[in-house]
Amino acid sequence: MQKKYIVRLTEKERDQLDETIKKLKGSGQKVRRAQILLKADADGPCWTDRQIAEAFCCRTKTVENIRQGFVLNGFQQALDGKKREHSPTPKLLNGDQEAQIIATRLGPPPPGYANWTLRLLARQVVELELVPSISHETIRQTLKKNGMNNRKIQYWVIPPKNDAEFVANMEEVLETYKKPYNAGNPVVCMDEQPVQLIKETRQPKPATKNHPRRVDYEYERNGTASIFMFTEPLSGWREAIARSRRTKIDWAIEMAHLLEGRYADCEKITLVCDNLNTHTKGAFYEAFEPERARALVRRVQFCYTPKHGSWLNIAENELSSMTRQCVSDRRIGDIETLQKEIKAWSADVNDRQRGVEWHMKIDDARFKLKSIYPQIKF
Repeated sequence: MQKKYIVRLTEKERDQLDETIKKLKGSGQKVRRAQILLKADADGPCWTDRQIAEAFCCRTKTVENIRQGFVLNGFQQALDGKKREHSPTPKLLNGDQEAQIIATRLGPPPPGYANWTLRLLARQVVELELVPSISHETIRQTLKKNGMNNRKIQYWVIPPKNDAEFVANMEEVLETYKKPYNAGNPVVCMDEQPVQLIKETRQPKPATKNHPRRVDYEYERNGTASIFMFTEPLSGWREAIARSRRTKIDWAIEMAHLLEGRYADCEKITLVCDNLNTHTKGAFYEAFEPERARALVRRVQFCYTPKHGSWLNIAENELSSMTRQCVSDRRIGDIETLQKEIKAWSADVNDRQRGVEWHMKIDDARFKLKSIYPQIKF
């Protein structure tokens, strides 16, 4: 196909293009236009548009537009590019105004609102007289440019500062996790969590190839239950038990089952648990005769996690995994079904011998959690 717009350069124009390329005069786009014009010269290399596009990583349409601009508008405009007809739109916000918008976004929302929305923030910016008017899209772009989004609250377990009791309990737990496996005195972690029992009011429709499983919006609350989680990290064992309550007696009964069942041949166990008022030696005396209670207490060495430091309990990790994989996003209407499901989950995970590798050591804590350690003053 014959080209409609033919590029023919004079010797002076070629010299100017060569100088632009060699000395990189102007922007990168100007240098590329110079390269394209040289290769498109009918009295020179006379490359095809496809060859030029492949050589300079551009589209053939770009080459055609440059040739057309050369013929219609002249050499200088083809090289420099078309000038703006209108000046660029000035920025609506300067640095100080953006900083005030970010500060407003980080602060509490107005009364009656739980969170900031883009439109609410835009309205607030106008009310603060930062700008006469602004769209919510400009607010969104400003927040995004500064690495912010419409984030919600994040919940963290924030430890206290300069707390000697926290440090003492934390290091005791970390030292316990560091010990090698001892069949005569295994380390067992336990934790518990409440679960709401929810019954279906209408039978769900199973999924088909045309639609997902359908569950009615209506449901019936059927009380609550508590899940006790026991895990032995180094052996890859865990057991979850559902009970209707989580009193001292419930805890003592489950501990007795553990001590007189799985750990009947062990001299004692080291129990890592939260320092709750139900996890005490006295709980055994409220549930059993003194002789049996004393025999059980002798075989338990308590290691309490610090207050506000339950993240140190490996059983909490197991509860989190069980909740995601077994309990959440479904409706379980009675404690019998709940026990059946969590028992099946525990058995399946135990069969795969999924252990726990605890990496945090005391030296790591002393370096990463300096703010928790008290400042010694002489």
